[in-house]
Amino acid sequence: MLIFKQPIIQIIHQTTTLMNSKISAIVVLLFFSFTSTVFAQKKKAKNNTQDVVIDKAFYENLEWRNIGPVRGGRSLGSTGSPSRPNEYYFGATGGGLWKTTDGGNEWKPVTDGQITSSSVGAVAVAETNPDIVYIGMGEVQLRGSITQGDGVYKSTDAGKTWEHLGLEETQAVSRIRIHPTNENIVYVAALGHPYGDNEERGVFKSIDGGKTWKKTLYVSDKAGAVDLIIDRNNPNVLYASTWQVQRKAWKMWGGGPDCKLWKSTDGGETWNDLSNNPGMPAGPLGKIGVTVSPADSNRVWAIVEANEGGVFRSDDAGKTWTKTNDERKLRQRAFYYSRIYADPVDKETVYGLNVDFWKSTDGGVTFDTEIKVPHGDNHDLWIDPNDPNRMISSNDGGGVVSINGGKSWTEEDYTTTQLYHVMTTNDVPYHVAGAQQDNSTIAVPSDGWGHMQARGQGDGWAYAVGGGESGWITQHPTNLDIFYAGSQGALLTRYDRSNGQSRDIQVYPRFFSGEPASALPERWQWTFPIMFAPQDENIMYTCSQHVWKTTDDGQSWEKISPDLTYADPSTLGKTGGIITMDMNGPEIYATVFALAPSNHDINTIWAGSDDGKIHITRDGGKNWSDITPKELPKFSRVSIIDESLHNPGTLYVAANRYQVDDRQPYVFKTHDYGKTWTKIINGIADGHFARAVREDPVREGLLFLATEHGVYFSMNDGELWQSLQLKLPDTPVRDLVVKDNDVVLGTHGRGFWILDDIQPLRQYSPEMVEQEAILFRPTNAIRGVTDASIQYYLKEEKDTITFEIFDANDKLINTFTGSKPKYEVDPNLPYWLKGGSTKPTTAKGINTFTWDMRYTGATTFDGMIIWSARPARGPKAPIGTYKVKMKSGNYEQTYSFNIEMDPNLKGITKEDLDEQFELSNKIMEKTSSANETVIKIRDIKKQLHNAKEDIEATDYETIVTPFLGEIIEVEEALYQVKNQSGQDPLNFPIKLNNRLASLRRSVESGEAKPTNGAYKVYEELSAEHTIELNKLNGIFDKYKSKINPILIKCGGTAID
Repeated sequence: MLIFKQPIIQIIHQTTTLMNSKISAIVVLLFFSFTSTVFAQKKKAKNNTQDVVIDKAFYENLEWRNIGPVRGGRSLGSTGSPSRPNEYYFGATGGGLWKTTDGGNEWKPVTDGQITSSSVGAVAVAETNPDIVYIGMGEVQLRGSITQGDGVYKSTDAGKTWEHLGLEETQAVSRIRIHPTNENIVYVAALGHPYGDNEERGVFKSIDGGKTWKKTLYVSDKAGAVDLIIDRNNPNVLYASTWQVQRKAWKMWGGGPDCKLWKSTDGGETWNDLSNNPGMPAGPLGKIGVTVSPADSNRVWAIVEANEGGVFRSDDAGKTWTKTNDERKLRQRAFYYSRIYADPVDKETVYGLNVDFWKSTDGGVTFDTEIKVPHGDNHDLWIDPNDPNRMISSNDGGGVVSINGGKSWTEEDYTTTQLYHVMTTNDVPYHVAGAQQDNSTIAVPSDGWGHMQARGQGDGWAYAVGGGESGWITQHPTNLDIFYAGSQGALLTRYDRSNGQSRDIQVYPRFFSGEPASALPERWQWTFPIMFAPQDENIMYTCSQHVWKTTDDGQSWEKISPDLTYADPSTLGKTGGIITMDMNGPEIYATVFALAPSNHDINTIWAGSDDGKIHITRDGGKNWSDITPKELPKFSRVSIIDESLHNPGTLYVAANRYQVDDRQPYVFKTHDYGKTWTKIINGIADGHFARAVREDPVREGLLFLATEHGVYFSMNDGELWQSLQLKLPDTPVRDLVVKDNDVVLGTHGRGFWILDDIQPLRQYSPEMVEQEAILFRPTNAIRGVTDASIQYYLKEEKDTITFEIFDANDKLINTFTGSKPKYEVDPNLPYWLKGGSTKPTTAKGINTFTWDMRYTGATTFDGMIIWSARPARGPKAPIGTYKVKMKSGNYEQTYSFNIEMDPNLKGITKEDLDEQFELSNKIMEKTSSANETVIKIRDIKKQLHNAKEDIEATDYETIVTPFLGEIIEVEEALYQVKNQSGQDPLNFPIKLNNRLASLRRSVESGEAKPTNGAYKVYEELSAEHTIELNKLNGIFDKYKSKINPILIKCGGTAID
């Protein structure tokens, strides 16, 4: 092989001159063999180089930032404390446990970073010790978007710290009940695996505070406990119900012989079946809710799902029953509600929860009083056993507190938002949008509303973009006011945010509800794709079991595919149960759930189904090929597919099978249009099943993965995954996108999150972790929109670090030095003093320094009070190229970056902003001059004051006093010396330095050239400035021959 060290062209030339064709053929064969070997070795070497775990210390200082929205999501469990009247808890589905200590005005999450699942289905506080709190994980109201749990946790310090107590495989805990006088006796009602059969379900008891558990009520591996209540008057008496139910992606089926009502009289050790007692409805039975009156232990209510179901009451502790009410408003959609609660004081009062919140005061006969709550779909209620007016309720908007028996409630203003997808707009700065469960679509700014005039509901500023609670959202590629959004029932709207104009453009507006998928001509999932062709802004796609295309903005649609699913008849039937059907969208199955029109070829489209198929067309939909990976089983939901921007033929797939009780991750990639596939799950934890995968648009092979429990990244095309959880709470991450320099998440329980500035990952190379310091190449900044973000890495904490900012001509603009690993921002700083450049930090790992893109400000002096201006803040840097130099020990590195013009501006040029900068500088120079004059005057005054005892009385009276009087007049013309507090300028007229500073504020208040008025005022103030300085110079000339000897004699400094 040594011969091939010669140039390849020379080798080929030599082969063509050989007379023997056999020798020629051998040489050519060797050449191709050699080149194939070389390319294979290069590829292998590349993988070996990149297959390295990045030390977490390199990137752990990156931070996830929550941007809201401030709008609550579903809660299934809540409780209060009888001994602490302002303390309450509610469990968020997908959002952890939240606590208030001020009666519901402010809520904070208390389980972040301490629990390894996110849906809190049950919560209980010990009456004997309010510091003891238990939570049970998972959801028993088995809608289509539930999150499974991992057992029971306990806190002994009112939620500060948490300990896991086991019962991991229960997955869905419905109730936790604590003995009213013995906090060590605890009961757990567990439904078990929602998506499969398992043994760890029923009622569990602990007599040692949760250290050990004993299963005391078990019916079968198909049924679990769904309700549980203790008789407060005799805690040995408990009532429980079991529910036979199972959910799949295509079906929820409840009811059967294992649905029963139970009673224990020995502290839960043994149980008696009450289901067939006199007065109970005939089977089959379904879900049952039960409660016992603390005012009368003989009075028990049950709300029973049955063909002749309703509210049943027993007045002999469950021996016999009477149906008191059968209204549908209390028992509709029984699987999602079926909750009933006894008043602790009045035996005739009982509450029923459903879509609405109902109260009966005649023993459950009529429920005519509707209690108005801030959000519908009610799931839990806790009433203070000592004060029936104190209560907390859980609904699909969160937990709400009432102190007047439900007449009024606190707001649901916290971020437990459940989102199905996430999208980012092309606005600058970009907005983040998604559809919120049981609410509307919602868009919020990625970085504040400072650039727009906008308002929204509650404490959060936001706007809706059409569609509904469950849909995809896309923005028109060039007309940024136009949004397309979907929702259940095949709804697809076109919405214009500029004027609120909306239109329904769904493909096939034949509404469906209460019908199985098999009866529908088109099967539309609860959430279905809507997206434009990257190659043509006039083409938009959406999906049922077919792929649909429009070229006229939704006026008409063309079906461009056959059914791209398995369409297994067993997955297209009725859903709900043997008693109550429930068919409105979530269980519509065998649909195209993921779509990826090609970034490279208008005729290439990839499609993935929710039952496990992947297809591709290379001819615009005329022909489709099944390219499903062999390792992707049937009934897998292809959640998100993402085509590489870097390489045609490359697709990444995130799929999951949790709805068939398989919680393992399924992530794949292909580089050859689906001919071959590689499963890429190395490094993903068990149970972290995949929701979305995306490739970074800048760095090839940098991938991000959204899972049920957080986020991962891979530097080597998925060959190895690492956690990017950082301090992100455990929450289902439903979708993820890479936008500009950020990673943006849509979670199903904690709203939107952004990981800002991922340049360290994009620019990473293995040798970096060994360097003492690294300055990352900055991204460009937008004037008036963003600051300049400078990221750097320090292998160890440093004593000091320095940054210098230069203009394009290498003229130093400003120097920033830091000497602490962290600087605290004063929380009491008034808003008008906030902002500005940050101080560089010296912490180990990644740090970020922010330059506010302003030059150095005007000279100021101690105690200066200025109204409506910030003179110490310099002029805005003009559009152009800048440089940042970092100095750390022996390390120095300089990079250039640009300050760009805000693309939102209309009618503004670079020259306008240059003119603004020029005038701002002139004003600032005058401001500095005025302030420096005040400083000079005050220095002279101080010298003369300090030397008063050493000056002859006659000299002081005849020379110093009149001199001081004249220079003080100048000082008072330049600055309002009477100002002593922040709002004194409203009382005492402002002076020249304030007028100058406020003029610069006016000139820089927007991105525009100065007005004629600004120039006029500048000329006037400049003239006043000249007059005062000339006046001072005249005073100095008049007195210096007499004042200087006095100053010099006293050790002072002579005036010029």
